[in-house]
Amino acid sequence: MTRAPKGRLYLVPAPLDFGCAVQAPLQDVMPLGTLQLAARLSCWICENAKSTRAYLKRINELQPLTHALQSLQIQELPREVHKKGDHGGNFDARPLLAAALEGRDMGLVSEAGMPAIADPGSSVVRAAHDLGIEVVPLAGPMSLVLALAASGLNGQNFAFVGYLPQDAAERTQRIKALESLALKAGQTQLFIETPYRNAALLTALLQTLQGNTRLALSCGLTMDKAWSRSAQVSAWKRDKPNAPLDLPTVFCIGR
Repeated sequence: MTRAPKGRLYLVPAPLDFGCAVQAPLQDVMPLGTLQLAARLSCWICENAKSTRAYLKRINELQPLTHALQSLQIQELPREVHKKGDHGGNFDARPLLAAALEGRDMGLVSEAGMPAIADPGSSVVRAAHDLGIEVVPLAGPMSLVLALAASGLNGQNFAFVGYLPQDAAERTQRIKALESLALKAGQTQLFIETPYRNAALLTALLQTLQGNTRLALSCGLTMDKAWSRSAQVSAWKRDKPNAPLDLPTVFCIGR
């Protein structure tokens, strides 16, 4: 008996305005091809089913969904994966991919940007490869790449280091270590924070970094209030620009 071909796993980017009071027009930030493909998928793996349904409603306004929203199969990644990440290999994501093994295409989506990049989902991608399921990343906004491009810092050698410690002493130590690496190796360091802690992180950076270190911020990328600035720390201290730190922000340091 011939088995039906396996479905594909599509990595579907989401707009970068999750949690923001004002949303960007979807047609301005998402490629048409990505929206058209997402509109036909009936099986999804996500961080949060509620926000995924909200995203699919936005898609439906531009590209009518092939299947009724109520009929879609939407599976959430476990809560512990959100908190601890799923890159350590401790979570078995294979059961989530049953539909693809049956021949149906599936979508993996996070709440903003590309799934598995600064968001959970890598365990699903690994499991798909192990099961012989084709993985197809789709085009869409990625805040880290956009921020790096806007920073004027080294785009040939860079690292994303996630979140810095919340404890003030540990955070200071981590900032100094990242600055040392950035200045000695020329490797741009990128990191993020939850919006309500962005102001505290910027204050810590200005208090800790050397004056000649270059600091770049990109806030609210792809949104109407998008804002980017790159300057030496000494200039940041002198000019004190009014950055919209209530928006999702990517921080970069380098030389």
